[in-house]
Amino acid sequence: MNDARMDDKSLIGYGRSVVELELAALEKIKHRIDTEFTHACEMILACEGRVVVVGMGKSGHIGGKIASTLASTGTPAFFVHPGEASHGDMGMITTHDLVIAISNSGETTEILTIVPIVKRMGVKLIAMLGKQDSTLSEQADVILDVSVELEACPMNLAPTSSTTATLLMGDALAVAVFRARGFSEQDFARTHPGGLLGRRLLLYARDIMHSGEAVPLVDEHVSLSDVLMEMTSKSLGMTGVIDNDKKLIGMFTDGDLRRTLNNETDVYSVHANDVMTPEPFTIGPDVLAAEIVHMMREHARHGPHAINGVFVVDENNRVLGALNTHDLLRAGVL
Repeated sequence: MNDARMDDKSLIGYGRSVVELELAALEKIKHRIDTEFTHACEMILACEGRVVVVGMGKSGHIGGKIASTLASTGTPAFFVHPGEASHGDMGMITTHDLVIAISNSGETTEILTIVPIVKRMGVKLIAMLGKQDSTLSEQADVILDVSVELEACPMNLAPTSSTTATLLMGDALAVAVFRARGFSEQDFARTHPGGLLGRRLLLYARDIMHSGEAVPLVDEHVSLSDVLMEMTSKSLGMTGVIDNDKKLIGMFTDGDLRRTLNNETDVYSVHANDVMTPEPFTIGPDVLAAEIVHMMREHARHGPHAINGVFVVDENNRVLGALNTHDLLRAGVL
């Protein structure tokens, strides 16, 4: 092994040459988005089962990513190792499924072993190939050309440009199909419930609000000291003020307390309706958590005071729950 240290310029040069080679390969893929690509998309859209992706070695790693991308964009899909398929995992493939086989040479033994079984089942086969004149190409219903002239490996051996080209073709398939399906942000969120978009589009006020005894509420006629006791015990930095019909008519917050004390008000002589903020900003239970964040920011920008908490009410203005900025932070939407 050569122990001579490379200088920075050489390393940068090698790295850039890889990028240039792979970019050239990707540019050629663009011109292969043709009628065969259209047929592949139509087959995926018509598939009544799942898309099953198979591939060995580096192609298998790329296949796993393609299957994951398809699944997350509205096309039920999963990866099956072709070596395991011939030892029992063929049972994962049904007659309603579609198979995408990835092979640079088109002669991958493990894939060719299971192809006759797939064909006897009547399952359609899309082949992503580096070599068009191959055994696998003869069996495929659709062939997607992912061939490259050179690998980025200096010995033209290690899969580099070819795996990048295959990944790009897989992304093109997945995105074209999900656009054809009319896949929406809400659909995407349902497949990514743990992600930021999922939290933004799937969480509603009713999902994160405090309810029942955890909601700070006082009658409009109680003393300010009772208001403070309720606000302190519920730890939301606010309390709602309700009338005899249990309707919300006001709220009292930490900010209201500071303003009250600045006016040197006797906390034992005034009542809740004397110091509350009347007609407070409220929301319904079906408001998205992300929309609550937007409303709070807009109010802070245009209103006299920032909003750090909000009450959730029904159509009769009766309180269903309450939440504050800490709840939004815990939910991951703020």
